[in-house]
Amino acid sequence: MQEKWVVAAKRADFRAIAEKYGIDPVIARLIRNRDVTEDEAIRRYLYGTIDDLYDPSLMKDLDRAAHLLIQAVNEKKKIRIIGDYDIDGIMSSYILITALQRLGADADVRIPERIKDGYGLNENLVRQAAEDGIEWILTCDNGIAAAEQIALAGSLGLRTIVTDHHEIPFSEEDGVRQEILPPAEAVVDPHQSSCGYPFKDLCGAGVAYKLVWHMLELAKVPDRAELLQKLLAFAAIATVGDVMDLKDENRILVREGLKEIHRTDNLGLNELILQSGLEREQVDVYHIGFVLGPCLNASGRLDTASRALAMLMAKDRGEAAQLAGDLVALNASRKDMTARGEEEAIALVENSPLKDDRVLVVYLPDCHESLAGIIAGRLKEHFFRPAFVLTRTEEGVKGSGRSIEAYSMYEELCKCRELFTKFGGHPMAAGLSLPEENVEEFRRQINACCSLTEEEMIPKITIDVPVPVSYIREDLIRQIDLLKPFGKGNSRPLFAERGMEVRYLKVLGRKRNVAKMMLVSQDGCRMDAVYFGDADSFAAYAGSRGSIDIVYYPGIDTWQGRNRLQVTISAYR
Repeated sequence: MQEKWVVAAKRADFRAIAEKYGIDPVIARLIRNRDVTEDEAIRRYLYGTIDDLYDPSLMKDLDRAAHLLIQAVNEKKKIRIIGDYDIDGIMSSYILITALQRLGADADVRIPERIKDGYGLNENLVRQAAEDGIEWILTCDNGIAAAEQIALAGSLGLRTIVTDHHEIPFSEEDGVRQEILPPAEAVVDPHQSSCGYPFKDLCGAGVAYKLVWHMLELAKVPDRAELLQKLLAFAAIATVGDVMDLKDENRILVREGLKEIHRTDNLGLNELILQSGLEREQVDVYHIGFVLGPCLNASGRLDTASRALAMLMAKDRGEAAQLAGDLVALNASRKDMTARGEEEAIALVENSPLKDDRVLVVYLPDCHESLAGIIAGRLKEHFFRPAFVLTRTEEGVKGSGRSIEAYSMYEELCKCRELFTKFGGHPMAAGLSLPEENVEEFRRQINACCSLTEEEMIPKITIDVPVPVSYIREDLIRQIDLLKPFGKGNSRPLFAERGMEVRYLKVLGRKRNVAKMMLVSQDGCRMDAVYFGDADSFAAYAGSRGSIDIVYYPGIDTWQGRNRLQVTISAYR
């Protein structure tokens, strides 16, 4: 696929920043490239701690929600938490039930089943709560779009509190937007236009964490600091797993949460880490996103997310080990099914008129509906276009979409809302349901109103700064570590150098997906390097040319107690 290389050109007095904070000017440039500019923001970025998190009570309705819940606990009211079946919903549910139990609440959790219930609060869950004598419903990672269901709950005598982080549904007339809020006792979602909370991009578990923080403070729970510290691990897992931007408050939550994961005493989480072949102290953003997270999500995709929640709440190591093993096995099955679905979807696009669409709408009737989002994500990566994958279910057609930065998926769906029985989501991802007869019309309309340009559909590699490999030193790499955790919204720093000669190249790995080599720069500097990907294609390309340009990030390769500088090549031409 064609790629466009660009160098970040953001300006600042890098030398002054470097001197003020005792860092290399290259590090100062990296910070500026991540749009961190003011002195206080730079300090928080480099050294922020839990003390730098925002006051929860700044979030609209959060103080009211906390007081209502404490009153409900004191009055022995029955509370039901209703979460979601993905990693964010699981972690949100765990955070809320743990805090409510610590307060002595009569509380339980119901997580909808993806196939039977669909996403979020539905009529069946509301009626079941009424039959079970529940008096309060507390949603997490859902509820903002459940106005009808919450109205039904009210008519049945149930009171509802919504905690969510999704975009607020709206209607639009004459170019004026009107937010549609559910008729709950309190609606806690920082995306409300009337919410003055300084940071809008918390995940559902981040919102839940802020609520329990305030509740525990109001109730003056003696060990609240210790409990909140431990719960950071689960807010961090959700933030990474739900692919939130690692900026501002999220970055602190994840950085501090990783420390808690490294010493967690949660039996279920420890067993999942162990059975995934990881060391607890080594878990980082990558392992959450690509090892642990998929196992947690697999429970909600192929079975029930209640299994993952039960694992986290297990009080016996044997039970925790069995449940963790189940999740690992489910994820292995999910991988196989996903690979087959991805292959089918790519072939369908490449061998049909779909390949000419700017927005891909791929109908795979026999695909397991829980895999639609993953396959949509793979299509987006393969073709670098927004992609929806739809599948047939008993209730009609359901689907998931994944987007590119230039395309706000939720807003585009709003333009053809009359085609759907249900939809919701973010700028980068969405879910929808529609009658089967509307599938082709959806494809037509979503493409007709698409304004993406050819330029916006070319993947762009943003180079932080051209840095010769001769400049790479161990102390510079140690300073780069101050910028961690890396992930969406806080990308790993990328450097570049032209005219690198490749020597002593070896292709390794059972799948021949690793190339190790030595690079020699034009000024004669030698540097060990590694490339992960199609190593044979890389070797053929490098071998046919006297030199190549590379985009890379530096690191330290430790082998038998010895450290060696090494760069990892992420792109070449």
